[in-house]
Amino acid sequence: QVQLVESGGGLVQSGGSLRLSCAASRSIFSIYAMAWYRQVPGKRRELVAAITSGGDTNYADSVKGRFTISRDGAKNTVYLQMNSLKPEDTAVYYCNADVPPAAEYWGQGTQVTVSS
Repeated sequence: QVQLVESGGGLVQSGGSLRLSCAASRSIFSIYAMAWYRQVPGKRRELVAAITSGGDTNYADSVKGRFTISRDGAKNTVYLQMNSLKPEDTAVYYCNADVPPAAEYWGQGTQVTVSS
């Protein structure tokens, strides 16, 4: 089992930056992949960015060039650096861990609000 705790959300003006953190309760290198998703009311949760245990990354087209996912193995933490934020980035952001053989865990979510 994995517990995930997100932090770093908040209110920021358009064009600003935020860094989200996701602290895991076990080594992130034992987790196949960790990812950030986001969800707005009435819409499906969507993948924002992911990083595998091997370091491969994947981004949604809407955030490429603006967001960066990274990790600190010593702290068992994954980060999402968000730059050039837009009002349409406003959502609840969730951390996700994909643990073999077939388990998936979610954090409690952190609100990001971008004002225009």
